[in-house]
Amino acid sequence: MKVVSCESHVVATPPPHIGGMYWIFVKLGTACGIEGVGEVYAATFHPQVVVAAIEDVFERYLKGRDPHHLERLYRETYSSGFTQRPDLTMMGVLSGLEMACWDIVGKAAGQPVHALIGGKLHDRLRSYTYLYPRAPGGEYDYDNVELAVECALEQKALGFTALKFDPAGPYTAYCGHMLSLEALEKSATFCQRIREAVGNGCDLLFGTHGQMTPASAIRLAKRLEPFDPLWFEEPVPPGQSEAMARVADHTSIPVATGERLTTKYEFHDLLRHQAASILQMNLGRVGGILEGKKIAALAEVHYAQIAPHLYNGPVGAAASIQLAATTPNFLIQESIGTWDGFHAEVLEAKIEWSDGFIIPSDRPGLGVELDMAVVRAHSPYTGKRLHLSMDATPYDVVQQSCTRWKTRPEA
Repeated sequence: MKVVSCESHVVATPPPHIGGMYWIFVKLGTACGIEGVGEVYAATFHPQVVVAAIEDVFERYLKGRDPHHLERLYRETYSSGFTQRPDLTMMGVLSGLEMACWDIVGKAAGQPVHALIGGKLHDRLRSYTYLYPRAPGGEYDYDNVELAVECALEQKALGFTALKFDPAGPYTAYCGHMLSLEALEKSATFCQRIREAVGNGCDLLFGTHGQMTPASAIRLAKRLEPFDPLWFEEPVPPGQSEAMARVADHTSIPVATGERLTTKYEFHDLLRHQAASILQMNLGRVGGILEGKKIAALAEVHYAQIAPHLYNGPVGAAASIQLAATTPNFLIQESIGTWDGFHAEVLEAKIEWSDGFIIPSDRPGLGVELDMAVVRAHSPYTGKRLHLSMDATPYDVVQQSCTRWKTRPEA
């Protein structure tokens, strides 16, 4: 079997852009007629640049090759340009191509990917959603505690048993910083009010997106501990495990992180410093399914769990679901609501969700197929904004003048 073709599709998401401004899908074809789909979760450059990178990597390392040979594909791309270093853009491109290879391999075998990477352990996957509170005018308002409580009750009624929110903004390219007393108090109020509303029926997941210094994160964690969140997410910027370990050592709340990390090497560094007990890798960034499996195994050795991150399109989600279904130390899977809206429209058949749980597909490959009519109708992306962006204004504890995000926060 040989891979002979590669197409990239940059799909513009409609307002309110849940899952980012656009999704980058890749479709591979083999000489024997099997097609596979993957998704690149890479936000560093404009998608025009990413598409050019996809074409370059495909021509160099995959065209004419057997899609089963994934270790070879990883080693050659990881070493491209004499690097052998974690390179976010390269790993994003590899991730999409690798997922598509798995989709082909599964279809050729007539098996879902989970049957080929250890077998399905979980018939259903506990899921959580970000709170998307809507103001009366229809706009999302992430700063209004009354709307957040109302939204939390709605999501609990649907069946969700874990809810995520992040009221500690704004978020700036100049993080980390020291939060103001007002921001600290608002964060505690959100936790208190949502806990009072949902009781013990839902876990609370507190996100921060790496905005604080370790000292500020510890101050915030002390205020949140009475409400017993399941996790304290990414309390300091990525890149220095020792700093995050200081936070983990000073709070009873489990620290979760990983959505901005790439490769098993960065996750190994986290684990050896005991910086986090919940790993949130995104399979569209870490190198794909096989690398995700290795990261999960590293976590298992350290008695840590995985909670795969997902703020992108449904193909990356499908890959993550296949991995989660096989993972003994799986904790919870991020869900984009109940997988309705554009996440459903762009697929021939939507991801299955029921009473708070995702149901892993048993169809061959990743278990999803793109509706190419919808893909073409929303391609190409013609905007200038990246998938997600942070504010360029430094944080001001007095005026708090920078906006929270240029688009909604990563879930």
